[in-house]
Amino acid sequence: MLDSILVPIHREGWRFAAIFAVATLLLWWLWMPLGLLGIVATCWCLYFFRDPPRVTPVRSGLVISPADGVVQAVEPALPPSELGLPALPLMRVSVFMNVFDVHVNRMPIDATVSALHYRPGKFLNASLDKASEDNERQSVLLRTAEGHEFVTVQIAGLVARRIRCDIVVGQPVRAGERFGLIRFGSRVDVYLPEGVAPLVAPGQRAVAGETVIADMHGGEPMRRGEMR
Repeated sequence: MLDSILVPIHREGWRFAAIFAVATLLLWWLWMPLGLLGIVATCWCLYFFRDPPRVTPVRSGLVISPADGVVQAVEPALPPSELGLPALPLMRVSVFMNVFDVHVNRMPIDATVSALHYRPGKFLNASLDKASEDNERQSVLLRTAEGHEFVTVQIAGLVARRIRCDIVVGQPVRAGERFGLIRFGSRVDVYLPEGVAPLVAPGQRAVAGETVIADMHGGEPMRRGEMR
C-alpha cells in the first residue's frame, strides 16, 4: 500500500513544490485558513508530478501508450507538416491527460530519434480535435531498426503552458522510457505507420509505459469498444 502512495516525484516537481511551500508559509502568516489551502495545493503539486515505475511489455513490435489518460480518438489524420512526411493520413491514437493523471510521457517503441520540432500555438482544450493542429506542440519522429517511422506529439492544453522534451536527435530510445512531460493537463498523439491497426478504442483508459496500443507483428484488425 505504501508503494502506491509514496511514489517517486519527477525532478521538475520539486521546484514547483518549493514555490508552493513558500507561498503556503506566507498565506499561513496572513491568515491560517489560507495556509491550510496552501498545504492542500502543495500536496496536489507533489501528486501531479508523481512518476511511478511501470512494467513495460518488451516483445518486439509492440507499441506502448506514451501517456496516462483516456483514449480520446482513434482516427486517420495527417501527421504534423513540420516533420516533412508525405501528406498522407495515418492512423492516430490520441490520449488525453487531465490534471489528475500522471503527466510523465514515455516512448511508444524501441527506435532512434530522427527529428524533433517545437511549434508554438494556441492553448485550446486538448480534448478538442483541432487541438492537434492549432495548439502548441512538440513533434518527435522515430525510426525503428526495421525502418518504420512513428510520430509522437506532445500537445499543450487549456491550462498547460510548458512542454518538456528531454531527448535529442540521434538518441536511441526504448519503449516505456521516459522522455518528457507536459504541465498541467494535455494530450499526446501517436501516428502509426501505414497498415498498423490500433488495439485500443475511444473511451478506454491507457497507462503510459504499459498499455499496448498496437502490434507491428500482429494481424488483428482494428478494435472496437463499447461502454458496459
